[in-house]
Amino acid sequence: MTEESNQLNQYPPGDLAIWVFILAELAVFAIFFASYAFTRMSHVELFNQYQQTLDRDSALINTITLLTSSYFVVRAVQAIRLNHRQQCERWLWAAVLMALLFLFVKGHEYAHHLAAGVSLSTNTFYMFYLSLTYFHFMHVILGMVILIALAIKTRKGDYSDTEHTGIETGASYWHMVDMVWLILFPLVYVMR
Repeated sequence: MTEESNQLNQYPPGDLAIWVFILAELAVFAIFFASYAFTRMSHVELFNQYQQTLDRDSALINTITLLTSSYFVVRAVQAIRLNHRQQCERWLWAAVLMALLFLFVKGHEYAHHLAAGVSLSTNTFYMFYLSLTYFHFMHVILGMVILIALAIKTRKGDYSDTEHTGIETGASYWHMVDMVWLILFPLVYVMR
């Protein structure tokens, strides 16, 4: 096998360091999720009551938004593997727009709760809701910054069909952010 074909079939995709980081991040989220689940078992009525105050429609919009953004990132990776830099850049910017939409919708949700006087100290449910979703919110911001940097570097010609590890690395991180939301959404907004 040539070096070029080895890179195309690299597993896991991207830089190995990102996978160490992703595993560490997933471990933190897993601890958060487990704490939420165990606490919920002791306060079922409280959690059910305040879960009803959440905007499930906004959460569903954000789920669709993140899934769409991940699709765009997949298309960006496919494009750069074919050395279609302009297409790759366009797909990355499309993913950034979806990240911005997610942040806007989530920000609107936060504004609603804050206007109603909700804070970390309101009750146990809101403490978990705000902590979990804000932690994820910050990961979306970081992921968006990464996507912007990738789009700019792609425009400069830093990536090609033979050198696209950076794109795959950023894509791996973005998919982790998406995957965490796919657990967070049903856990916090839907499951009773």
